[in-house]
Formats: sequence, structure tokens, C-alpha cells
Amino acid sequence: MTHDKYPQLSRLAPSLPFLGWPARWRIEGVRGDIVAGITVALVLIPQALAYAQLASLPAHIGLYAALLPMVVGGLLSSCPQLSTGPVALTALLTGASLTPLATPGSDAFVSLAIMLALLSGLIQIGLGMLKAGGLLNLLSRPVMAGFINAAALLICLSQLPALLGLTMPGSDQFLLGLWRALNHLDTIHGLSLAFGCGALATLMVLKYLAPTLPGVLIVVALATAISTASGFAAQGGAVVGEIPLGLPTLVIPQANWQDLQKLLPPAFVIALVSFMEVTSSASLISTRLNQHWNRNQELVSQGLAKLAAAFSGAMPVSASFSRSAMNFNAGARTGLSSLITAAGVLIAVLYLSPLLWHLPKAVLAAAILQIVAGLINFRALADAWRASRDDGVAAGVTFVSTLVFAPNIQTGILIGLTLSLALMLYRDMRPRSALLGLHPDGSYRDLYRFGLAHPHPRLVITRFDSPLTFVTADAFERAFDAARQAQPDVRTILVSAAGINAIDATGLHLLTMLNARLVAEGRLLALCGLKKQVIDAMDRTGLWDQIVKHASYRTEAEALASLLPILDTVPEISRRPLDV
Repeated sequence: MTHDKYPQLSRLAPSLPFLGWPARWRIEGVRGDIVAGITVALVLIPQALAYAQLASLPAHIGLYAALLPMVVGGLLSSCPQLSTGPVALTALLTGASLTPLATPGSDAFVSLAIMLALLSGLIQIGLGMLKAGGLLNLLSRPVMAGFINAAALLICLSQLPALLGLTMPGSDQFLLGLWRALNHLDTIHGLSLAFGCGALATLMVLKYLAPTLPGVLIVVALATAISTASGFAAQGGAVVGEIPLGLPTLVIPQANWQDLQKLLPPAFVIALVSFMEVTSSASLISTRLNQHWNRNQELVSQGLAKLAAAFSGAMPVSASFSRSAMNFNAGARTGLSSLITAAGVLIAVLYLSPLLWHLPKAVLAAAILQIVAGLINFRALADAWRASRDDGVAAGVTFVSTLVFAPNIQTGILIGLTLSLALMLYRDMRPRSALLGLHPDGSYRDLYRFGLAHPHPRLVITRFDSPLTFVTADAFERAFDAARQAQPDVRTILVSAAGINAIDATGLHLLTMLNARLVAEGRLLALCGLKKQVIDAMDRTGLWDQIVKHASYRTEAEALASLLPILDTVPEISRRPLDV
């Protein structure tokens, strides 16, 4: 069955990507998908347990997050190699957002996590349906770099108590609570420390010597066997404990209005941050395959995956960068690999859960440390500073505020987002402008920078490198006034307008007033390089009819060829008052 024979399928294909799988299988077969699905499942099962611990949720919640959400994401993703399920950053955000609202691990905490999955999913679906995926670009890379580095550092620090067998007291300040816990090193549980450090060392060795093996799965299996044989739990060691057998029960998320108000800000942050991780993965994979992925379709698919998590009693999910890369490298070419991964997790939920009872939590802490440590990249912060001081400040403030406000780390990224937008607005309010002179290479450049002369004692060229809007109108007027006073007897001001890509009502009004002012002074306004969209806006308001005679020049040279011969007659040409 082809889309050519059934044109209705062609119309549905962008929204239902799984309709295109058979065509892909005919070209490449299904072996790659099967191998990739099994490979990712072996990694995902222990990761799901670890990320549930990171989110302060019962272990089985992590497994549930790897079932139905994985299926929905696989069926609807425009980049079929994405592996949807529990991920580190989303898990950390979930736990950090809910800790002030309920006791970690309690039924109320689980209910809030489910509602958080629902809200963040609805936000993503709404943005996707409105074709507003571009709005997520508001979160700049420097802000993300600051947040990810701080979050990764917090994740690693948060696992130290479990790794050492210490009790972490509850605190509104994460760093303060960690300091208090580390002040009681005399209470370290020796066996937990041995399991945690042994697991971490083994993971590092396996990653170095045998990177293709599922190191986390191997370590979890060995640690569970040793824990069972040694009676680790009976000696006071913290273990995963009972994991319910069977499929998750479908639930209807419930929360009161007060909880919804408190959950909306972190839900927005989770929707934003999780989709940035999706964007990173999808962009990289699509570039490697020379294929297109649809940002708005991905918003909808990831939003629906979060809804699937909510209705199956799980926490918020996203597409994992590391598992997606593994899925792609193992040969996945369609979402079938995700369905096979989900089947592997299903087998674990149905039959293997009792075997995990003795798994030490210190081993899960070691797995989280080994996985998340790779996210720390302080060089990205230095690169942001070298690229732009504003970007460096935004990255640094985000990093510091995320650490300071932990466990409320969503506050850090909101501060970074606000600061980056404020800096962007500040930059936009100070656009570059320059007076131009003729360069020896024949182009017109900044005369102060290159030591050039004005083209004529009675004519000044000013260039404005920004849209002319309410944000930049004041800067344009200052640049214009500087041009009027640049020489003693300026009669013509030529605006090099190639950099003006847009103009709004404020900009149009300003140009009208400046033109009227020049006319009253016996001077002439001329423009060159105007873009079509700017001319169209002028035409709609009637300004174009007033200035068209000397505003249609394409280049500075063309304008000067017409203007220089008439400079001495400018007063007579421009005396006629304009209707403003």
C-alpha cells in the first residue's frame, strides 16, 4: 500500500509518521530497528529505576514512564530515532519542583508528579497546535549551558548521600542540607559506601574498556546478586524494595486549584527544557541522515507522550540525548525500535520486578553519577563569555542562581530566561549606526573607523543597522541628528537603509516627522537600499508618495550620482511643505 494509491494517507503522514514505516522497511529492512530496540531496552531498564530515584519517586514510576510514553513517542515522532522516556534533567526538575509541595515518595508527591506530566504535556501540545515551536528559541544556548551545568552538578551532589549511605535532611536550601549531611560522616554506612564506590569504579572501567556493553545493566545485575547473597538489606542497607508486578493502572490526574497554580511555572519550565533536549537530539540525528524533522510535530508528539505518562501514573518524560544517540548508532531507522524497547521494559515490569528488590540504592546513585557527569561542560560557559559579554553574564547568572535556589532549580532558569530577554532588548535599543565615506575599494564604510571623508561638504550618509521600530526609534533619531550636525552646511541626508529589515508604526511616524523637519529647514531626505517590506509599509501609510523621488535608490553610489548635481538647488527643490 503506497501513499500514491491512497492520497489521503499522504495528507495524514506528517501527523502520523508511522504510516511511512513500511516504505522505510522495504528499503532497509527491520533488523536495525530490532537490534536498536533491544540495545536501548537493556540500558533503559536500570536507567528508569535510577531516574525515579532522582525524582524522589518510587522505582516503579520510572519503569511506567518507559512504557506507554515510549510507544506514543515512537509512533508520532517526526525523528523516529528519538528515545522517549525518563531522563535526568526532567527527573531532577520534577523532584525539585515537588519537594516543597509534598513529602518525597508519598502518594501526594506521586499525584503531583502525574499532574506535572499532564500540565507540561498540554503546554507542549498547545504550542505545537499553534505552530509556535519557534517561541522555544527564547531559551538561548548560553542560558541552557548555565542551567545544564548547574543541574548536572546538583544531580551529582544530590546522589552523594545515597552513595555514602547518609541521611539527607529536608531543607529549603539544597546546598545547606547537603552540607549538614556531610557534617555527619561518622554515620556513613560502610556497606552502602562499598556498593556505591565499587559500582562507580566498575562503570568507569567498563566504559573505558568495553563501551559497547550495557555497563549499567551489568553492574545492576551483579550488585543485586551480591546484595541478595550478603543480606545487605538486613544489615541496614537501603534497597529499592518492592516493585509492583503487572501493568500500570490507568489514572485520571487530579489536583486542586491551589496545586495547579503552584505547578504551572515548573510545568512551563519542564516543557521548555525537555524540548530543548529533544531539539538537540533531533537536529543532530536529522543532520546525520540528511532528513527533515518537524519542530511543531515533535512538540505534539512529546506532549502526547507526557499525557500518556500522566494517564499511566508516571512522571514527566522527554527524549533522552544519550539513548537517542544509542538508538541511532545501533541501526534504528523507524519508531519500531521504540516499540521493541517498550516491549523489553514490559517484560521487566511483568516478570523481573521481584529480582530487583535487593538492588542497593547506592548502586543507582553511582549509575546516575556516571551518566550525568558527562553533562558537565564548563567550557561552554567560557565560550559564551568569549562570544559575547552579555551571553557570558546570562550563562553565569543562570548557573549561580540555579545552584543558589536549589531545590527550586526552575527559578534559576526563569531568572536566566528573563535576564537574556532583558539583555536582548537592551542590545536592540542600542543598534549600530555609522556615518559613511567612500573607501578605496569602492564601497561606503564607517568613515571614523577607516579615516574617510564625507562624500560632499553638503551631504552626509548615515547607515542604520537595525529594524526601525518603537524599540530603536530613539536611537535612529539620535543617529539622524548626529548626521545633521556632522558638517556645518548639511543640506542632504542620505540614509543607507539596507539594514532596516522592518518598520512599524512608530518608525513610520518618526520618518514622517523627520522628513517634515528637513523640509521646513530647506533640506532634503534621501534613502537607498530600502527593502520591499519597508516600502510596502510606507506605501500603506502614504509616506512613500512623499519621499519616493529620492528614496528609490538601490545603492549609495546610485544615490550620489543623482544627488550631487542638485545639491546647490536643494532648498528650491524641497521647500514645498508636506502633508503630515
